[in-house]
Amino acid sequence: MTKTKMRTYSYFFLLPAGIIYFVFYLLPTILSFFFSMTRWTLTKWTYIGFENYATFFSETSLSIGFRNTLVYAVVTCGLKVVLGLLLGAFLTSRILFKNYLRSVIFFPTLLSTIAVGIAFSTMMHPSHGMFNTVLASLGITGPDWLGNTKIALLSVAMVDVWKGVGVATVIYIAGISAIPQEYYEALKIDGGNNYSAFRNITLPLSRPAMNSVIILAFIGGLRSFDLIWAMTKGGPGFTTDLIASIIYKQYQAGFYGLATAGNVILFIAVSVLAFPLYKFLTKSEVNL
Repeated sequence: MTKTKMRTYSYFFLLPAGIIYFVFYLLPTILSFFFSMTRWTLTKWTYIGFENYATFFSETSLSIGFRNTLVYAVVTCGLKVVLGLLLGAFLTSRILFKNYLRSVIFFPTLLSTIAVGIAFSTMMHPSHGMFNTVLASLGITGPDWLGNTKIALLSVAMVDVWKGVGVATVIYIAGISAIPQEYYEALKIDGGNNYSAFRNITLPLSRPAMNSVIILAFIGGLRSFDLIWAMTKGGPGFTTDLIASIIYKQYQAGFYGLATAGNVILFIAVSVLAFPLYKFLTKSEVNL
């Protein structure tokens, strides 16, 4: 009798969380799939089947958007993984002002993405931006960072890395700090140097942290929107358009059903890419 009451009492306290999860996650997800097959406004809707999906895939900018999204995700993820690891290893070593340097590295993460985008778009202005002004003082003609179709996407990606590498560094610091110091002491007794310690101890034993960084950074890159929109609005042309910015432009034009279909496509694309990657990384982590 007592066990039954305790079990009912415990399940009852799960009910509020279950309601919140259903109302704010499950229900909107289900409705998104439904309204992606309609032509809707705030007051009425008409069922049109898969017409929105066919229209979305016929968009001339879609193939460019998919390519840009994949390139953006791979570049930002790769740089955050590598730079975060190097910074994490450096900030867990015996250096002065360690805590201060950790704060400096993490500080950009706390800034508003829109504010960062506006600030860097100003600094990257081709004629009076800070970057090109500094280069001009050195006798170098700076490029049009956000207007050159060849480097615009990479310019935004570099800003994304600057802002987000702090999170990766913190995750690496936690992972590296959990490695027992006895391993390093044993390697030092055997005559190992800092490079061998990094290669044979830090790198393999920080794999769980690295896997977390890869997953978070890759999904974040696939879903990125606000920094792109603040800096280039997808331009010049479709050069920096990502899937998320294409979807937003459809909302702006009043094609709500079409934009909802785009959100469903983005959700499926992220799932198709992220879940196999997660399984692969988890499997390789177990095999260590």
